[in-house]
Amino acid sequence: MRRPRRAAAGCGCGRRLRPLLMLLPFAALLSVATFSLHSPVGLVVPAAVTVATSTDTDTDTASSHHHHHGLVGDAVSGIDIRALNATPPLHAAAVRAFRSGGRLLREAFLPGAAPPPAVGGGPDPSPPRCPPFVALSGAELRGAGDALALPCGLGLGSHVTVVGSPRRVAANAVAQFAVEVRGGGDGDGDEAARILHFNPRLRGDWSGRPVIEQNTRFRGQWGPALRCEGWRSRPDEETVDGLVKCEQWGGNYGSKLNELKKMWFLNRVAGQRNRGSMDWPYPFVEDELFVLTLSTGLEGYHVQVDGRHVASFPYRVGYSLEDAAILSVNGDVDIQSIVAGSLPMAYPRNAQRNLELLTELKAPPLPEEPIELFIGILSAGSHFTERMAVRRSWMSSVRNSSGAMARFFVALNGRKKVNEDLKKEANFFGDIVIVPFADSYDLVVLKTVAICEYATRVVSAKYIMKCDDDTFVRLDSVMADVRKIPYGKSFYLGNINYYHRPLREGKWAVSFEEWPREAYPPYANGPGYIVSSDIANFVVSEMEKGRLNLFKMEDVSMGMWVGQFVDTVKAVDYIHSLRFCQFGCVDDYLTAHYQSPGQMACLWDKLAQGRPQCCNPR
Repeated sequence: MRRPRRAAAGCGCGRRLRPLLMLLPFAALLSVATFSLHSPVGLVVPAAVTVATSTDTDTDTASSHHHHHGLVGDAVSGIDIRALNATPPLHAAAVRAFRSGGRLLREAFLPGAAPPPAVGGGPDPSPPRCPPFVALSGAELRGAGDALALPCGLGLGSHVTVVGSPRRVAANAVAQFAVEVRGGGDGDGDEAARILHFNPRLRGDWSGRPVIEQNTRFRGQWGPALRCEGWRSRPDEETVDGLVKCEQWGGNYGSKLNELKKMWFLNRVAGQRNRGSMDWPYPFVEDELFVLTLSTGLEGYHVQVDGRHVASFPYRVGYSLEDAAILSVNGDVDIQSIVAGSLPMAYPRNAQRNLELLTELKAPPLPEEPIELFIGILSAGSHFTERMAVRRSWMSSVRNSSGAMARFFVALNGRKKVNEDLKKEANFFGDIVIVPFADSYDLVVLKTVAICEYATRVVSAKYIMKCDDDTFVRLDSVMADVRKIPYGKSFYLGNINYYHRPLREGKWAVSFEEWPREAYPPYANGPGYIVSSDIANFVVSEMEKGRLNLFKMEDVSMGMWVGQFVDTVKAVDYIHSLRFCQFGCVDDYLTAHYQSPGQMACLWDKLAQGRPQCCNPR
C-alpha cells in the first residue's frame, strides 16, 4: 500500500478523524487475545527455470557456463572459481560458499523443486489470512526479544497499545526508552529499517529538558529528527490529520497533578467554572504506569499517552505501513502488555504474487550487437522492494536506451522460500543474474567479478558500471561523462579515495592478517563506479587463471585489481568525481546513495521535470 494521499483542503477530514483517534486507546484495550502465528505457504512458481544436473562437484555445477542453464535471459552467472587458490581464508570461504550454492541452486531451481499443483487441477490455494489483532504479555514480549510481530503489517486505522512503566535509573543516566515500528530486515546482515522511532528521554539530553524524539532510519542513515521539547507546535506549522506534531507540557508531574486536582475540585465540587489554559505534565514518569497508544491516520502516526494526545509524526516518503514487520520496545522500561488491533488481514499489496500486472517493467531481450554501457546492480535475495523501486525509476531509462543495459546480481539465500521467490522474479522480469554461491557480506566481491564476466562474455560492453540497489543512477549524465573520455583509453571513473587507511576497530574493522599494509590502493567508492572493458576482461581472465586476489571490501578489491592492471598491462586514467555520491545525495548528482524506495520515486519524478535535485525526508 502506498502512503495514503492527503485529503483535499477544506474537506474537514482531520476534524472528523480526531474523535476516532481519541477513542482508539480504549478500543485497543478491549482487544485482548493472542493468536498463534504461522508462516504463509510457499509461492507456487512456474517450472520454466531449469538447471542442468551434473555428476561433478557442487562447485563445478555452480560454476558452469550460461548456456548450460535454461533460465530465462541467462539468469545464472558463468563465473568460474575452479582455479581459485583456496589457501587464503577468504578464498576458502568462497569455495565453501559455492559448494553450498550448488545445493541451494538445485533445491530451488531444478524441475520438481516447486510445490505440486492443487489437487484436481484447480486454482492455487489462497494464502492464509492474518489475524486482525495480536497481543503479548510482558513476559511473552521479553521471550520474543522485545518485539511484537505484525503478520500483515499495519493499515489505515491500526493501533498498538503498550502498557508499562519507565525504569528508575542511576542519577547521571538519561532514562530513556524507544517504541519502534520496524521493517523486516533482509536476513542478510542489513539492519531493519525504522519506519517510526518514538524515543522519550525522561531526564532530557543535551537540551536539559525532557524530550520526545521521533525519526526514521534506512540502512543505517537517520533522517532529520522531529523533537518535542515541551512547546506546542506553531499555529502556522503543518498538522497531521488536524493534530499538532508536538503538544505542550510543563513543570514536574507532582505539582501539575496537584493543580489538575484543584481545578477539578473547583469545577465539579465547588461549582466554579475555571476555563483557564492548563499545561499538562511530561507524559512519562519513572516507576509510574503509562498506557501508550500508537495509531495510524491518513497523514501520519499519532501517539496518545493515558488518553491524551502527545505527538504526531507525518509519514515519510519510502516508509510504507505495509512494510511494518514488528513493533519493538526497548530501553529503560518494564512492559506489562502490548496489544495491536485493527490489523490488515491480508497484505494490501504483494507484487511478488501479482507479477503479471507489471509487464511494462520486463527487461528487453539480450542485445545482439555490442552496447556502450552495462550496469551491474548488487542486490540480495530478499531485496524485492529495492529492486522494484529501481525498476520503476531510473531503470526505465535503461530499458528505453539502445546503448545501455542493466542487471541485478543476486547470490543465493539460506532460506529456500527466498530462492523460490527469486526464481519466479528472475523468470518474469528477465533482469536478474543469479551468482550461485551462498550469500554473505564478506563475499560480495564475487558479485563484482560476476558483473565483469557477464558484461564481457554474455554481452559485449565498452564500459562497465557497478552500483548498489539503493543507488539512483542518472543515466544520461553518466553516459555523457563517459563519452568525454578519449576512445580507447583505459579508465577508472568514480569518487576516488587516495591513501585511505584500513579501520582496525569497530564494525568495519580489517585485521592485519586481512590487509597488512598501512593504506589501501586508490579505489572508487562502491555505490557507483565505472571501468573500461579491458579492465573487466583482465579481472575475469585473472580469476580463471587462479591469480585474482579477493578482499572482503569489493570496492577496495576493484582498486587493487586496477593497480595490478597498471603494473602488468597498461596505464589507466583515474578520474575522480564527487558527483558519484558516497553518502546520500547532492544536487546535480550522477549517482545518489542510500536512497529509500520512496526517495527513488521522488528523484525520478524530479528528473522527469528536468530537476536533478535531491529528495530528503521531511
